[in-house]
Amino acid sequence: MKFRQTLLSRYLLIILFAFLFIPIIFPVASILYMLIQENTQTANMDYLKYGSGKELTTIWHKQAAELTEKDPTQIDKRLHELKQTYPEASLFWVDSAGSTRLQLPVQEQLPSKWTPASSIQFMKASIDSDPFTVVSFLGADHKEPGFMVMQLQRSIIQIDKPVGSGTPFYLAFLFIMFAFFFLISLLFFRHIRKRLLSLQSAMTLHGDNGLPMPILIKKNDEIGQLETAFNQMVEQLKESKERERAEEELRKQLIASLSHDLRTPLTVMNSHLYSLHKEPLSLNAQAAVKQMEQKITSLDSLIENLLSYTLMTSGRYPLKLEPLDLLRLVRESAASWYPLWEQEGIVADVELPDGAMLSVVDKAGFRRVLDNLFQNVTRHASGGKYIGITVEYSQGQSALVIRDHGNGLEAAPTGKGAGIGLAIVDYLLKEMKLEWHRDTQASGTTIYIYSN
Repeated sequence: MKFRQTLLSRYLLIILFAFLFIPIIFPVASILYMLIQENTQTANMDYLKYGSGKELTTIWHKQAAELTEKDPTQIDKRLHELKQTYPEASLFWVDSAGSTRLQLPVQEQLPSKWTPASSIQFMKASIDSDPFTVVSFLGADHKEPGFMVMQLQRSIIQIDKPVGSGTPFYLAFLFIMFAFFFLISLLFFRHIRKRLLSLQSAMTLHGDNGLPMPILIKKNDEIGQLETAFNQMVEQLKESKERERAEEELRKQLIASLSHDLRTPLTVMNSHLYSLHKEPLSLNAQAAVKQMEQKITSLDSLIENLLSYTLMTSGRYPLKLEPLDLLRLVRESAASWYPLWEQEGIVADVELPDGAMLSVVDKAGFRRVLDNLFQNVTRHASGGKYIGITVEYSQGQSALVIRDHGNGLEAAPTGKGAGIGLAIVDYLLKEMKLEWHRDTQASGTTIYIYSN
């Protein structure tokens, strides 16, 4: 994978931009700020009709220095000339006696006679006021007591809000650069998050085969490599599941064939044992024949359970669920087992209430559950010589209870053939939505089956 195509290279580019931001962007912004300030100041000066207030003050003082009260006609003439130059201005002059002389135009609010106090008050009120006022004494070095005054609206000589006053534009430029850097970072990590969420969604989304769906790889970066590894994992899971399915089919076919093949010799052996019963045999021989019949019956039952379990796990064991009385099914099944329990010396203690315990079950399936449980007691717990069948209240609901006094079920799954029988019990009860659990102790095993 090329370095320029990696997420690391893109992130390093963003970091490099961030490091260059302070030493480069700030000087550039400062230079632009100074250029803008200089250009706007020049533009402001060009925009003023008569220049700045400082320039007007200098011109007015210069004009006053060239005039003297000894030649009032010259003063009047010069004011008329200045009025033509500054038509918006108000002009007047006051002689040394305090008399107001020429006014251009006439201003009624001006006193006709000035005292030192009124003169000082006028000058004080004119400071930083509108109109802009310039007072200049006459004569060289402005030593004469007479003075002349110019008044001009400040809007003519001053811009209220100069264009490009500087600081706001500087701050705006810095803000834009910070926003640009933040936007780049946000888009970068948003893109990464979007691709990771897409990968997460693909991991949780399963196809018809129960496996995650492959991801379309658009970029060959780090996340692209992760997506490639994910697709490889999905392919391996698919191959593994295909192998598992093939092995499962082979196992089920083998069990079905083996069950069928084993029943043929068992049938032959049963026919020979039946023939032996007709022959005169010693007591030991009769006991041996009986023992072989029991073993053949056990083997036939084991084969039947094995075949049934294979059908169940492959989903080919039909169940017809309907509301039935569990207690009636228990009584019927227990009655069929009484002869064998008497033969084995097992005391059957059946105490069931007269009422009904209705549940939605499969009739044949529930009888098979009871047969497997009774068979396990007979085979593996016969030493306790007891089986109890009753109804008890457990865990907040009624339960069918099957109890023995042996220890067969505790050890049966490890070596006495009870494991597959209990597996069938567990499968059928779950399919019929019946909860159950087994409590095995040294004094015996108790099985609880709860109605739905």
